[in-house]
Amino acid sequence: MAGIDFTLTGEALWTRMERAVERVNDRLRRTVTILEEAGVPYAVVGGHAVRAWVAQVDEAAVRNTRDVDILVRAKDLPALESAMLAAGFHHRETAGVQMFVDTPAGSARDAVHVVICGEWVRPGEHEPNPDIEPAVNTGGFRTVPLETLVRMKLNSFRDKDRVHLRDMISLGMVDASWLGWLPEPFRDRLAMLLADPDG
Repeated sequence: MAGIDFTLTGEALWTRMERAVERVNDRLRRTVTILEEAGVPYAVVGGHAVRAWVAQVDEAAVRNTRDVDILVRAKDLPALESAMLAAGFHHRETAGVQMFVDTPAGSARDAVHVVICGEWVRPGEHEPNPDIEPAVNTGGFRTVPLETLVRMKLNSFRDKDRVHLRDMISLGMVDASWLGWLPEPFRDRLAMLLADPDG
């Protein structure tokens, strides 16, 4: 069977693993600092929003994530792009997704992804992206309320979304009481996860 030789070991391996986490956190910090200083309204969504909410309950349950997702209104895209480019980021568009990378050849996996309020991301979703308001101020960045985040995760419902939702279920952040107010497509998806929380 073809495979990868385990050649990176010792201190070099520790360094690479630690650097991977630090680079993502640094990219988030730089991005929110740029947007705050430029006065561009935004909200952090995706994996970092999940991390922020999960950290409220159990530090040990916080997962690393590889990219940064920023929710903005379409009318603020020019200001966002101007601020990010001025700070040294490079703009790219891949498969219809706008993003900012550290270098011209940067990978989409190491990017700041732009999520636009009111737009539909992919086929099969049941509602468009929410607005940035109401927002929660973490003291370091703006994110969305837990209810909004859960709806976004139920809307996308990819493997990583289901993992995030199961984490929140395991911590008691989301439970059967949510079924009473969620719309039917989301209610069915959440019911499925509640019935099989371990996947």
